[in-house]
Amino acid sequence: MDKLIRVLIALILAFLFFTNTVTGSISILLLVLAFIFLATSFIGFCPLYVPFGISTQKKQ
Repeated sequence: MDKLIRVLIALILAFLFFTNTVTGSISILLLVLAFIFLATSFIGFCPLYVPFGISTQKKQ
């Protein structure tokens, strides 16, 4: 579920960028965030989870 949410957010951010709904330096920031969301969803690890102690892995 976590991966799906990150991919959906990345697609929305990319859509906003490519349709010029958001422009300027904010649009570049959103595109970078979209790439990060996609990368972390494919890797299966989000570095921000470590400091907050969050784990989305199923318990054994």
